Amino acid sequence: MTQQLTIALTKGRILQQTLPLLKAAGLSPVEDIASSRKLIFNTEHSDVRLVILRGSDVPTYVRHGAADVGVVGKDMLLEFGADGLYEPLDLGIARCRLMTAGFSGRESVRTRVRVASKFVNIARRYYSSKGVQADIIKLYGAMELAPLMDLADEIVDIVDTGNTLRANGMSPLEHIADISTRLVVNKAAMRTRHGVIQEVIEALARAVEQIVDQDSAL
Repeated sequence: MTQQLTIALTKGRILQQTLPLLKAAGLSPVEDIASSRKLIFNTEHSDVRLVILRGSDVPTYVRHGAADVGVVGKDMLLEFGADGLYEPLDLGIARCRLMTAGFSGRESVRTRVRVASKFVNIARRYYSSKGVQADIIKLYGAMELAPLMDLADEIVDIVDTGNTLRANGMSPLEHIADISTRLVVNKAAMRTRHGVIQEVIEALARAVEQIVDQDSAL
């Protein structure tokens, strides 16, 4: 019996936007993920199963071969690295920007700055590339609170609409990277299970193209 191919999915917003692509690719889960407490799901494709993870864990599961393929935001790949992974497809979903942000109208500090972020590696690299000495403070949420409470001068965070920043008297400052959701593949699995993995890549690529064409027709 052939071992099932395992695709690691990122829970939350990315999962919601991934499910239509999986359906179009013939890889829908056979059970409703939203109403289940299970973490592993069989799909319409008998050789493929899905596992639901936190986004920060997806690259780790794929890198170590616990999953063969993963669906994860580019921000996680930039933060935790993509060693041992191929990145064959941009799924084009959950698009946003990774930016620095601070109080509107306040001059950005350019010599030494306190920065709050959950993206500590990205923040450290970015400020270093600008020749700015940054003291990085790791937080896990509500980044906008850090400048309000004088914990940090600036933050590095995902920006979608910018409404939360504006509501707290802040605004985006500098663009770091455009973020979207990527398909990643374990390099060893790509060699040993090339046939079924290539089938999945091509099916998802067709699904992405189909959805883009539908959006263009609106």
